[in-house]
Amino acid sequence: MNTLKPALAYFIMVFGTGFMLGTIRVLWIVPKIGVRTAELIEMLPMFIAILLSAHWINQHFANADNIFTKLKIGFLALIFLLTAEIALGVGLRGVSIPEVLISRDPISGTVYYAILILFALMPWLLARQKS
Repeated sequence: MNTLKPALAYFIMVFGTGFMLGTIRVLWIVPKIGVRTAELIEMLPMFIAILLSAHWINQHFANADNIFTKLKIGFLALIFLLTAEIALGVGLRGVSIPEVLISRDPISGTVYYAILILFALMPWLLARQKS
């Protein structure tokens, strides 16, 4: 239970940012420069959101001082994020679960999955750096 609240907060901060940026990307940027470039441009602000959110989580949840707990927070937040991605893909776009997860551009999709790994690890990475 001591990981649920910080994981949920971490997920909400990053997902909220991604939802806003994704809306802007799809409606205004993709038509002008294409999917791949638009997705790659979005990665830097998402990385910054992940970094700032993980830093905030590490500062505001004292019950999560254990390094193992930081990993649990990150991976639980990742589960929330993937669940939300799947729900939006199936619900809004009408695609299947496998399509949500694997039908990405080979280049920007690879960067996206690398960012997801960083998202899961960032609370732990920042805590490690601090120690």
